[in-house]
Amino acid sequence: MFDTVFSLASTAAIIGWVALILLPRWPMLIAGLRFGLIGALSLTYAVLIFVYFFRIEGGGFGSIAEVRALFLSDGGLVAGWVHYLAFDLFIGTWIAVEADRRGYNRLLQVPMLIGTFMFGPIGLLLFYITRVTEMVLSRKRA
Repeated sequence: MFDTVFSLASTAAIIGWVALILLPRWPMLIAGLRFGLIGALSLTYAVLIFVYFFRIEGGGFGSIAEVRALFLSDGGLVAGWVHYLAFDLFIGTWIAVEADRRGYNRLLQVPMLIGTFMFGPIGLLLFYITRVTEMVLSRKRA
């Protein structure tokens, strides 16, 4: 069962990322990602946590040993993976919408979005660096 959930969630997230990067950002696409795919991933995470979290012997967040115990369990590991998928896609969608609003070229957005897909906070950092650079350059022009 865990292999199936892992595979379905991963495939769905990849499809979402490809759509976010390559397709026009119509409001229905963004809404579908936010309330459809990210919502489904979040619901999957919630079910996994509520069903398996309290069953994991020695699991918790109070020490590295407790967190390790969570990830040694298939239920905890898949829940953690789905958590990453949902949050990274949420942040990627936010970055894409903000970057579009600011008029950033789609090619400039690609490293930010792929960075977020692959390495989470690194993509967000790229977006923040771009924003800071934009602010500095706009002050110099003024």
